[in-house]
Amino acid sequence: MTLAAVPLEVFTELARTRPHPAVTAALRAVLHARRMLLLKSLLVLVEQRRAELAPEVRRSFERDWAMLERAERTDPAAVRDVVDYPMTGAWLTETLAAPEGPAFESHLAHLGGVAVAAAVRAGCQVDGTLTRPSGTLVLPGLGALYCPSGSVRLSGGAGLVRLRDGAGASDVVLTRPLTRADPGIRRPVGSGTGWAALRTLPGSTVVLDDLDPYRVPRRGIGPKALPAARRPHSAHRLWARSWGEAQALLSATDAGRGAETGEVLRAVVPLMPLVGDGGSMMSATLRSAPGAVLSQLPADARELAESLVHESHHTKLAALHEFEPLYLPGGGALHRVAWRPDPRPLSGVFQGAYAHLALTDLWWRARAGPATPEAWRHKATQRFETYREQVGEALSILLESDELTFAGREFVQEMGRHHESLGVATRNPG
Repeated sequence: MTLAAVPLEVFTELARTRPHPAVTAALRAVLHARRMLLLKSLLVLVEQRRAELAPEVRRSFERDWAMLERAERTDPAAVRDVVDYPMTGAWLTETLAAPEGPAFESHLAHLGGVAVAAAVRAGCQVDGTLTRPSGTLVLPGLGALYCPSGSVRLSGGAGLVRLRDGAGASDVVLTRPLTRADPGIRRPVGSGTGWAALRTLPGSTVVLDDLDPYRVPRRGIGPKALPAARRPHSAHRLWARSWGEAQALLSATDAGRGAETGEVLRAVVPLMPLVGDGGSMMSATLRSAPGAVLSQLPADARELAESLVHESHHTKLAALHEFEPLYLPGGGALHRVAWRPDPRPLSGVFQGAYAHLALTDLWWRARAGPATPEAWRHKATQRFETYREQVGEALSILLESDELTFAGREFVQEMGRHHESLGVATRNPG
């Protein structure tokens, strides 16, 4: 054992950026433990603020929490799928940080959609009315119901739930598949009026999430404060085509890594393009929502493939760091790295080095792989040496820092060993 509860095999493969079934399973377990801690923190916070909450807010919270518990007793795996959905994490983080009063109460109301999504996926009985002043009931990972009256009537269970707007503007039936296979594969299907379902990207269980209100922070993403692309302007067909081509490209280059992106990622959140912006595509991963890639539509499949590998490794490292800190909090030192114009704290250097090591590994395989398309091979040949040099410089910064924990130093040393193997091997590393 390298860490308290991380097997040596998992720790080593994580540091080498290589895909491995045990790595994916461990990361899912870590993410779920973190998500359950946030849910329990919310329950404690509501109890602490009980006296300040309006009576109807308290009643709604208690009803929604009871529905979530009932769904969990019916089908724990289905509920776990909802709780672990990336935007559920973003909602919890924002709610826990909200001050007392209307802002907190507004965020708290989103629990109703989480509970309904869990109940639908679990196939348990539901009955009652939800209030939705926003006019939309969002079910994380599934879709959204238009409810202009501000209320939604729930009824049904055992695989079929009906949602009706209080004024009759929307009426939809959500049907749960009969199979009890992985709920991430078999999602409920909606039919009726006023329902917008999230769409699954081809050949995967990853959804294009252009509906969830917590998919992008209100301030936007990145230095240009990019907002989320909203339906119908989220270019679903273009995303679906680019996704399929990118997955085919990754599979031809490194089948394990291609499969890993579909297992680590749960959602792609499309970002709006900027008019007249000739810069590179913007992509990001929120620390509060690991498993979701926030991205502008790429110029081609090669650009998307690179972004998927890059962002999935931000998710992997963030999940490990939550479980076993790799660096100390609050370090004030800033460092220059080749891939960013602005100086970065050690956490940024660590994340960047890790994601770029994964790309260096990818380029190493792409430039020598027998099934690699010629254009991809040419790009890999150009990028490999540049990325390898940049990662080497960043690893030196990390190893010279006194902000690493013991586990972090072991992790970086293992990253370094893999980095060196990419430079001296005469064949593709295993």
